Amino acid sequence: MKIKEIVDALEQFAPLPLQDGFDNAGLQIGLTDAEVTGALLCLDVTEAVLDEAIGQGYNLVISHHPLIFKGYKSITGKDYVERCILKAIKNGIVIYSAHTNLDNAQGGVNYKIAEKIGLKNVRILEPKDDGVQAGAGAIGELEKEEDEKKFLERIKQTFEVKCLRHNRWNQRLIKTVALCGGAGAFLITSAIRQHADVFITGEIKYHDYFNYDSEILLAEIGHYESEQYTQEIFYQLIRDLFPNLAVKQTKVNTNPINYL
Repeated sequence: MKIKEIVDALEQFAPLPLQDGFDNAGLQIGLTDAEVTGALLCLDVTEAVLDEAIGQGYNLVISHHPLIFKGYKSITGKDYVERCILKAIKNGIVIYSAHTNLDNAQGGVNYKIAEKIGLKNVRILEPKDDGVQAGAGAIGELEKEEDEKKFLERIKQTFEVKCLRHNRWNQRLIKTVALCGGAGAFLITSAIRQHADVFITGEIKYHDYFNYDSEILLAEIGHYESEQYTQEIFYQLIRDLFPNLAVKQTKVNTNPINYL
């Protein structure tokens, strides 16, 4: 089986035109006409992840966050990105990334977050304007209302959050939940317009906590924590279409943030 077959399947699920303008999703390193020996799934490409792929004998790494964002005039190994590039090429590893195209795809990253929370009637929070069933964030409803504190305690446990940040309590009952994986604070106003009781995302700016404290409960759970289950999307897609392919989720925790 060629790596191209897997890439084609990924791009059918999350077409590259869905990615945001700043992004660099798609093939990062390597040639897709190579025969695939196995696929390792990750949120971020790091040297430890590549070492894991090499140890497994896998020649395909599929990540959510692209390894390469900027242009390079030289590759000398001066930072982790350049070292990963060198290591991947030396070991014949293809790197493919599905980033904001997977965020914006129906059934993508935000739908996986909604599934973990237990939402029903999930739909896109801010649809694209061109009529495509895709866009930023997601919104849905809980089966039953929950006390705001108990709800956030459940979120903290579900996403293994070491430090969940939120604005002040307002004695809300949580029913309608809006969310966005990663840095999704740009969608706060969309969540308010759609009468969400809470907005959950990975990163929120300091002053947003002042600006919206009476309108909506804000919950910041961490970028990595919010998107960690993205690997499950890759895994299920590949398992369904290529049941005989060796595929694993990385055992490496690539979160660069540590908590004291």
